[in-house]
Amino acid sequence: MKKEYSTLGTSARIWVLTAFFTALVINVCLSINAHDFNLGVPVIIFVVTLICRTPVLITLVLTLKFIKRIFSSIQVRCFSLLALLLLVTLPYALLGASASVISDIFYGSGHLAFFETMVIVIGVLFGSALLAAVLLAKRIFNYLYDNTAPDDSFQFISQTLFHNTSKTHTIMETSYSTPPNPVPASNQPNRILIKGLVTGGLILLMLIPTVFINSLISEREKRQKEVVKEVSSKWANAQTLSAPFLVVPYTDTFVNSEGKAVANKTKLLLLANDLNVNGKIIPEQRPRSIYKVLLYKTDISFAGSFKVSLPQDIQAANVDYANARLCFTLSDFKGIEEEIYVNFNGQKLLMSPGLPVDDFGNIGLSVPVSLTAEQMAGSMPFSMQVKIKGSEELHFTPLAAASKYTLSSAWPNASFNGESLPGERKISDSGFVASWNFNQANLPFAKVMKTNSAQVKSMEFGVSLVQTADQYDKTMRSVKYAILFIGLTFAFFFIIELMQKKPFHPVQYVLVGLALVIFYTLLLSISEYILFNHAYIIASLATVLLISFYAKAHFNSWKTGGIFFTLLGCLYGFIFILISLEDTALLVGSIGLFIVLSLVMFASRRINWYGANADDGRQINHNQPPTTDQ
Repeated sequence: MKKEYSTLGTSARIWVLTAFFTALVINVCLSINAHDFNLGVPVIIFVVTLICRTPVLITLVLTLKFIKRIFSSIQVRCFSLLALLLLVTLPYALLGASASVISDIFYGSGHLAFFETMVIVIGVLFGSALLAAVLLAKRIFNYLYDNTAPDDSFQFISQTLFHNTSKTHTIMETSYSTPPNPVPASNQPNRILIKGLVTGGLILLMLIPTVFINSLISEREKRQKEVVKEVSSKWANAQTLSAPFLVVPYTDTFVNSEGKAVANKTKLLLLANDLNVNGKIIPEQRPRSIYKVLLYKTDISFAGSFKVSLPQDIQAANVDYANARLCFTLSDFKGIEEEIYVNFNGQKLLMSPGLPVDDFGNIGLSVPVSLTAEQMAGSMPFSMQVKIKGSEELHFTPLAAASKYTLSSAWPNASFNGESLPGERKISDSGFVASWNFNQANLPFAKVMKTNSAQVKSMEFGVSLVQTADQYDKTMRSVKYAILFIGLTFAFFFIIELMQKKPFHPVQYVLVGLALVIFYTLLLSISEYILFNHAYIIASLATVLLISFYAKAHFNSWKTGGIFFTLLGCLYGFIFILISLEDTALLVGSIGLFIVLSLVMFASRRINWYGANADDGRQINHNQPPTTDQ
């Protein structure tokens, strides 16, 4: 006795299986990001997903009966079901993309863009629905076929959907008569539509692994940063150096609410009148595991003079010049390679750790100096040689009325950053030379300040030594073009299989898609050992050769294999150009996509999309008798 399949039972099974696969993908992504797995979490995610997708169950129950009622062709029914499964994912995709954009606006969480989020959500949900439909294929087909299809073979399903059917189907030496709703002989248009929809679904499905590739890239990049941070912490972190400055005790008097004069002890910050800084940065690369950490040593000379005139609101009699200290700040004590001596007003003084104030930083060196008002009125020269080591960045704070900074290095890759860019710079393969100039007019502070009134943190400037190993950023950028890789490759196969009339099975599409995805893992892993450009050539050549030989084996034609090799080679070359470009990437990408679309339209212009019964756009009426010329 043949088993009857109900609408509710079929819809419920699709609903539950789709929710299960969706929850599985979500849980895997969360486990990768959290580096942990909790058995209770998958169950909770599955229940929540099941509840959230309850409207899908209701939609399936109401729509499946309608599909069976209005369509007599089994192929149209299958096509309508696939379209329905795609359609019900759109509201969730819109909600997810909107939530991502809102979160990025209010919290700056760095989520994906609206379109990218929509593609990922559609890919996960529709891919899960397709996988559920594949597992339930026999049940769904029997239900859509009015419970008259045989239960013992998938060959009947394949013949009905993708091949011309006759009145009688012989399967495993058993004859089955055509059911009450026969499949029309002219089913080629429906087959192309179904195959196109399945191919589109597979494109979205193959985008799901790219989410894991993104997580893998982030994980490897995080590991590299951890290694850099670990080595830098033992060597020295990025350094920010100030110019030498004087700290002088000062007694400030004011009248309180009772009319009495009250003395308040504070300190004055006296900056140099002029300053000249010359520095040489010596880069060093230290290997750690498969990574290379960029470190540096410096040899910097400071030379200038102090000449201070007190402002009117400072009473000269209350300034304690005898207990002044000459100070110098930096970011990390571990970076001091040699003792720092300063030649100040004819005396050689050794600076020791400790600062009397923290206006310019809480790490630094100082030395007591005994001054007089007469000395302060004149010019007091100073000079010192500093040998500091650090990692990645070297910044300065321009604490002088007029100053000039000159930096040079043999490292060719430099990024100048901070609040001021160099007025002059020269970068070549042999290194760089850059200089900055400051004067009192463009600095937001005076030469004489009271403590807790300095605002100089925003004036930091300097250079970052950039490592050329930017493989993670470029690999991440290449993953963003995954939809072009997968979509255009699948489109090539779809058009060529229509032109040569040799179908390409969905499983074969999945295998090709996996080859395209593995390209990213190859690119990521190889680029950690060699230059990114070389890694890209190796990974893309391996992928193109694999797919080209696979196409040759399927279509049994070296010409077809050569066509795929040329097309995919151009595609990978085009994406490499987009990755390399920065400012003109959008322009070049738009022009390139327009050219690609034009070529696809040109190649597919002779394809008969309506099948054998279409002739120059006119549908033949088989019921009308032929006419004779008079």
